[in-house]
Amino acid sequence: MKTIVERLSEEFGKNREHVQNVVTLLDEGNTVPFIARYRKEMHGAMDDQTIRSIADRLAYLRNLDARKEEVKKSVEGQGKLTPELSEAIDLASTLAEVEDLYRPFKPKRRTRATIAKEKGLEPLADLLFAQGDCPLPEEAAKEYVDPEKGVNTVEEALAGANDIIAERISDDAEIRKDLKSLIIRCGDIKSVSAKKDAEDTVYRNYYSFTSEVCRIQGHQVLAIDRGEREGILKVAVDINRDVAVGLVKRHVVTKPKGNATAFVEAACEDAYDRLIFPSVEREMRGMLTDAACEGAIGQFALNLKPLLMQRPVKGFVTMGLDPGYRMGCKVAVVDGTGKVLDTAVVYPTHGERQRQDCIAKLGYMIRKHGVKHIAIGNGTASRETEAMTVDLIASLGHGMGVSYMIVNEAGASVYSASKLGAEEFPEYDVNLRSAISIARRLQDPLAELVKIDPKSIGVGQYQHDMPEKRLSETLAGVVEDCVNAVGVDVNTASAPLLARVSGLNAGTAANVVKYREENGSFLNRKQILKVPKLGAKAFEQCAGFLRVPESEEVLDNTAVHPESYGAAKQLLTLCGYSEADVKTGNLSELRDRLKAYSVERAAKTCGVGVPTLNDIVTELMKPGRDPRDELPAPVLRTDVLEIKDLKPGMELKGTVRNVIDFGAFVDIGVHQDGLVHISQITNRFIRHPSEVLSVGDVVTVWVKEVDEKKGRISLTMRKDKLKQD
Repeated sequence: MKTIVERLSEEFGKNREHVQNVVTLLDEGNTVPFIARYRKEMHGAMDDQTIRSIADRLAYLRNLDARKEEVKKSVEGQGKLTPELSEAIDLASTLAEVEDLYRPFKPKRRTRATIAKEKGLEPLADLLFAQGDCPLPEEAAKEYVDPEKGVNTVEEALAGANDIIAERISDDAEIRKDLKSLIIRCGDIKSVSAKKDAEDTVYRNYYSFTSEVCRIQGHQVLAIDRGEREGILKVAVDINRDVAVGLVKRHVVTKPKGNATAFVEAACEDAYDRLIFPSVEREMRGMLTDAACEGAIGQFALNLKPLLMQRPVKGFVTMGLDPGYRMGCKVAVVDGTGKVLDTAVVYPTHGERQRQDCIAKLGYMIRKHGVKHIAIGNGTASRETEAMTVDLIASLGHGMGVSYMIVNEAGASVYSASKLGAEEFPEYDVNLRSAISIARRLQDPLAELVKIDPKSIGVGQYQHDMPEKRLSETLAGVVEDCVNAVGVDVNTASAPLLARVSGLNAGTAANVVKYREENGSFLNRKQILKVPKLGAKAFEQCAGFLRVPESEEVLDNTAVHPESYGAAKQLLTLCGYSEADVKTGNLSELRDRLKAYSVERAAKTCGVGVPTLNDIVTELMKPGRDPRDELPAPVLRTDVLEIKDLKPGMELKGTVRNVIDFGAFVDIGVHQDGLVHISQITNRFIRHPSEVLSVGDVVTVWVKEVDEKKGRISLTMRKDKLKQD
C-alpha cells in the first residue's frame, strides 16, 4: 500500500523528496509563507498555493487513515473483520467509501430489520437470501410462525424476512458504489416551484429546471439548495428506476429461476425504494453541495487575493465619503499615512441648498488639507454622492488636480462597529469610522481590509452558505499569503496586520505594538527578539516578512532573511559592490556581473541554493520594494456616468469587481456594476472566467444591453460579438 507521501507526490505531480520535505517542514511547525519563501531548495520552489493545497490534502489523508483504523478496530471487536474486508478498507480512497464498508457493522438504531431479528426470523431470511435448494417461501415460513414471538401468520414471517434482506442489500457497499456511479453517469437533478402560482423571484430560472448530474454547475447547485431551504423549490435526483433496480438485482439474484427468486427480487425493489435510493440521493446531493462549496470557496479565494493585492494609492491626502440618506454623508480626511486630519457630516441628498452647502464645506476641507483623492463608498446614496463629487471637483477647478474613485465598502460597517474599530478610533462614532476606513482602503487596501472578516468583503458567491470552518481557513490562508508577499513595516503596522505575519498571532502582534509604544520604534530586526513571548522559532518565521526602514542595516528593509545576510553580503563582494551601493540603488549591473561570474558558482560560494540567491538579487536591486507597485493603477475619475447615459456599443474602461462561475461584474463608473457573461469575455473557449479575469483588473468593455428599469447592464469584452449582435 502506498504511503501518504507517495500518494501526494502522484496527485500533485511533484518530486517525492520535495513532498516529503514539505510534510516534514509542516510537521515541525513552519508556516506556509515561510516554507514557500525561505525553503525553496527543499521543495523545488513550489508556490504558496501548492504548499497550502498539499497541507490540506495531507490533513485529509491522515484523517482518512485514522478513520480506517477506527473502523477496522470496531469491526474486529465484533469478531467480523475478515482479510478481504480489511484489504477493502485499506484500499478505500475516500471517507465515503470507508463508511459504506462499515455500514453493515455500524451500530444501528432500532429498525424494522432488527425487530424481525428479535422475532427469530433471521434464519428464514438467510435461507431465502441464499437462493439455494429451498422450498417455496410460503412453505419455509410456516416453521417460523410463533405467536409468542409476535409472528402470527406466514405473511408476517415473510414480511420480517423481507425487512432483514432489504437492509442487508441496502448495506452492501458494492451496490451503493455502483448505484452512485450510475447516477453520476445517467442521473439528472430536477427542481420545480414549490407553489403552483409562483411569484417572480431570483429562483425563477429553477422553477422548471433539469440538468445532468455530471454537468450541473456549482452555482446552480448552490442556488437550488438555497431555494429548497427557503421553501421556494422542490429538488430531487432523477434516475431511471428500472435501470437502477436492475443494477441492484444483478448484484443480488444468483438463481434466476429458483423458488426464492421472486421473493428476493421483491426485496431488492423494497430495498431500493425504501432504503437505498433515499439514502444515496441524500449522499449525491451532499456530494454535489460539497463540490460546489469547494469550488465557490476556491473562487472566493481567487477573487480575494487580487482585491487585497490592489495597487495602493500611497502618500496622498485622501478624503473618504461614506454615503447615506437619513444620516447624511460621513466625511473623513486622512493624511498620506492614514492619520485622521478632519471629519464632518454633510447632507447632499436633503435638498439643493444642503447640496450646495456640502460642496462649499468639502471644498474648504480639500483646500485646507491639500486633498488629492476622494474615495466614495459604493453603498446607499452612492450615485447621488458621486454626482455631487463631480460638481465639487468642477467647482475647485482643474488646477487642484483632485480625482475620485468608487471604493467597495463591503465590511466597512462591520469593522466600524467592531471592538477593533472602537479600540483604534475611540474618539469617533461608528459612522465616522466607516468614512475613515473607506479613505484608507484607497490608500492601502491590504492594510485596511485585513481588519475585516474576509467573508464580509463581498467578493464571494453564496459565501453565507459555505461551511464556516473551511471557508474561514481558506480565506485566512489567502490573507496570510498576501500580507507576507508584500511585507510589513514593523514600526507602523497595526496589530491586525501584524497578526497575519508568518509566525505571529493576535497575542504576539499585540505585544509588538505594546513594545513599540513603550520603547519607541524598532531600530533593527534583532530588536524584535526582545518582544515578550516572541521566541526564536517565531522570530525565524516572521523576521523576513517584517521590514525596519529605520535600521542602519539595509537588509533589514528587504525580504532577505537574517539567516541569509552573510550570503547577501558575500554576493555583493563577489560582484564588486558594497552595502552603500544597496542604499543608493547603484546595483543596475548586478545581474550581469552575477551571470558573468556564474550563478551556480556564486550560490555555492555563498552557501545557498540558486533559488535563494536569485531572491536575494531581486531584493538587493529593489530594497523596500512593494510588489503591488507593479500592478495596473486604479481608475481614478473626474466625471460621472449614469445608467441613462449608456448606449449599446459605447466603449468604456472598467474595473473587475467580482468574478463568478458565469461571468464577471465590472465597475464602469455607473452606480450599478455591469455583467460580462462568460460567453462575452473572450472569443476562445474557457471553462471559467477566472482563466482570463481577476478582481481589480482594468478592462475595456462595450455596452451590449441596458435595462434601466431593472438596473441591469450587459457588457461584452468582444467587439466582434457586438458587431454580430
